[in-house]
Amino acid sequence: MNPEIDAVTVGLVSLGGTVQKQVRFGTKRIPTAAEAVSIAAAVIEGMLSELDTSYRITGIGVAVPGLVHRAEGVVRHAPHLGWRNEPIAAMLSEASGYPCAAANDASLAAEAELIFGAGAGRQDLVYLNGGASGIGGGVISEGGLLGGVSGYAGELGHTFVRTSGITCHCGATGCLETEVTQSRLFKLAGLAGGDVSQLEQVLQNSSNPDVAVEVTRQLGYLAVALRNAVNIFNPEAIILDGFLGVLYALSPRTLDDLLLSQALEGPASEVTIYRAALGSHLMMIGAAELAFAPLLADPAGLGTLSLGGTHKA
Repeated sequence: MNPEIDAVTVGLVSLGGTVQKQVRFGTKRIPTAAEAVSIAAAVIEGMLSELDTSYRITGIGVAVPGLVHRAEGVVRHAPHLGWRNEPIAAMLSEASGYPCAAANDASLAAEAELIFGAGAGRQDLVYLNGGASGIGGGVISEGGLLGGVSGYAGELGHTFVRTSGITCHCGATGCLETEVTQSRLFKLAGLAGGDVSQLEQVLQNSSNPDVAVEVTRQLGYLAVALRNAVNIFNPEAIILDGFLGVLYALSPRTLDDLLLSQALEGPASEVTIYRAALGSHLMMIGAAELAFAPLLADPAGLGTLSLGGTHKA
């Protein structure tokens, strides 16, 4: 399950990262935690006959755009959603009847790209995702997710990039996600919102000179954040997802050159920028890996699950 400011998405995912089904329930306003849980539970209830007859469910993973205490399954602060101290895992478990775990969406996406996507075979990478709920990130170090004390690490959307910047949802000023936003790109494209693939197509074909100006401006601020990430973490790969991947595709040479000229020569020479490979299924796959974790860690310990069946999360 992945709640966002304009929708709640629920997916059915098998071991190996294959998305069998995905349902996106659009909302007219930002859903509360209780509303997001109700929507997800209703979608799951509508699938129950299929789930009960065809699959064995290991649990539910929730990918939330905000600070999530992974061990407790509590959303401490999701600024774009307006959620504070919401026990989302316990709420959804009670509503659905399945065990549930929750974590930051971008951290889960970073792990999914590491296992199944553009990060496969790599040990050190930085992942950034840009969407309707701002910019999130995840850092993979020596093959594992860098979580921090409570799982809050990787909030690269709140990297400081502009001295005279505007106030962010988080309360600080000059954050990356206040300067690099998909809403400005959708506006230039003449689109009310929607799929970033449509956004990319429109901007690629646009003759409006303001598009190039805005793309260059946003890439400049993105380069500041990536310079810091490269200098601090020395990754071999940077993976850009969502509208950040669109930005990069519109002018890849611009971002490559900025990073090479601004970051320290050593780490800058060792990193390569890639676009994420898993597309619109990324959050579902990342959330599912969270739900599969207990099974993968101790298959014999989940005695109620037959390992000869088909496993879904």
